[in-house]
Order: sequence, then C-alpha cells, then structure tokens
Amino acid sequence: MGNYFLRRLLSAIPVLVGITVIVFLIMSMIPGDPATAILGAYATPENVAKINKDLGLDQALVHQYFIWLSNMLQGDFGRSYSLNRPVIDEVLERFNATLILAGVSFVLCSLLGIIAGVVSAARQFSLADKGITLVVLLGISIPSFFLGMMMILLFAINLRWLPVSGMYAIYGGGDLPDLLKHLVMPVVALASVATGVIARLSRSAMLEVLRQDYIRTARAKGVHERKVVWKHALKAAMVSIIPVLGIQAGFVLSGAVYIEMVFQWPGVGKMLVEAILKRDILLVQGGVVFVATCYVLFNIAVDMLQSWLDPRIKA
Repeated sequence: MGNYFLRRLLSAIPVLVGITVIVFLIMSMIPGDPATAILGAYATPENVAKINKDLGLDQALVHQYFIWLSNMLQGDFGRSYSLNRPVIDEVLERFNATLILAGVSFVLCSLLGIIAGVVSAARQFSLADKGITLVVLLGISIPSFFLGMMMILLFAINLRWLPVSGMYAIYGGGDLPDLLKHLVMPVVALASVATGVIARLSRSAMLEVLRQDYIRTARAKGVHERKVVWKHALKAAMVSIIPVLGIQAGFVLSGAVYIEMVFQWPGVGKMLVEAILKRDILLVQGGVVFVATCYVLFNIAVDMLQSWLDPRIKA
C-alpha cells in the first residue's frame, strides 16, 4: 500500500505542474494591463513602468513563471493588490466556506445517489425504479444555477422560508442553525446533478453485481434479501462506485463557483470571479492552484480507498 501511495503521489506532480502552466498562461493572455488596474486614476506611464518593474511584469514570460513557481513552492503565493493581504491567507479563509458548501453537498449527493442506485437496482422495472429514474433524469437535466435561482424565487422570495443569500444573517445569527438555514438551497442546487450521475452509475454497478453467481448462491442459501443487497452486493459494487465519487467531487468543487455567485456564498469561487474582474492575477492563480491541489489529493485518497477494497488495483 505504501509503494502504491508513493507512485500515485509522484504521478500527481506532472499534473500539478501542468495546472500551474495552464493557469499562468491563461492569466497572461487576459486583455488589460495589471499595473493600470492597480493604479487606476494614478496610471501615468512612469507609475505603470515602476509597478511593472516591482512586480516583475517587465521580464520575459518564462522568467515570470519560474519566479512565481519558485515562490509558491516556498509557500509564498504573493500578495493580493486588490485586498492588500497575502494571497494564501485570503484563499485559506475563503476555502473554509467553500469546504463547508462543497463538503455537505458531496456527502449529500453520495448518500442519496448510492441509496437511490441500490434501491433502483434491487427493484428493477418496479414503480420505485421508474420513479427514481424520472427524478434522476430531472436532476441531471436541470442546470444547477437555474435550479438555484428558481429555489430563491420560490422558497426565499415567495414563501420566505429560507434566507436569500450569504452564509450567515447580517444581523444576529452566526450560529449553527443560522448556517444550516443558509446552506439548504445552495447545497441542494449544487448536489442535484452529481446525485443523478452517482445514482445512475450506482444502479449499473449494482445490476452487474446482482447477476453474479455468488449472489445467486447467497439467495439460494436463504440469506435475507436485504443482507444480500446492502452487505454483499453493495460492498462489491463500491469498487466501481468509488471512482465515480472522486470524479463528482471535482464537479461539486468546480460547480461551487457559480453556485457561490448565485447565493453570494463567501467562498473561493466568488473570490475568484471578483479577482478576475479586478485583474488580481496572483489571487486568481493562487486560488486555482490551491483548489486544484486539493482535488488531486482527494483523488489520491479515493484511489487508496479503492485499492483497499480491491487489492488487484495495486498490481
């Protein structure tokens, strides 16, 4: 297991390096001059030249990249000019909010998706199977941001059951019940598509396992159907389901960007959009690299869990 973990960790290094290159090149191609955006009304040619020199923007693009990369490897993600604070401090602070939103959404979509897939497969062609399939298809088909806006219109504006936006109430609140009330709509909107995907693939994996000989043998021996499905079949199907969970974790994390904008959730996604509009290059680059690193590490953890369930994968 240790050797497998080391191999997976080493294989992630080129991926992370590739991400830094792509992010750096994309940000360098965005129209506009960062120095002019920083200086605003004080953007005289002399001041712009001074800022470019201070930030190293007057050097070759390759040189700029390696300076940024070497600083980042030492834990220095630079300083956000729009917020006047270290990038890593802002990213970590915002990531806490994103982690709450994406984490709860991922747990919800994983549980609901697996349960729906198992029930649908165990009762194939039944009314429950058809109903779950219909709900799943609706969940996959409706864009998350549109669902979020419709939920705001219904539950926040018309019925006034839930708060419109934010993470906590502006006045008062700030406790766990207040957080849960603000979480309901963004979590449901963010988890809807991922739940449908997990349910569909869980159903396929379960149907394949339920046709195996050892499942028929367990049934012939008189093992209770619930035990056959939820203990024996689900354990075997999890080998195929776990990689799907890893992929959907990335979808949930990336989907948090527009969900955070819809619900004004103070996370990394909202931070990145605002930083792009302000041409805050270092904040955008640092935020994207940090989130991408977290996703890569999560996928390594998923691979480790899958190899633990099925030792043949390590070969």
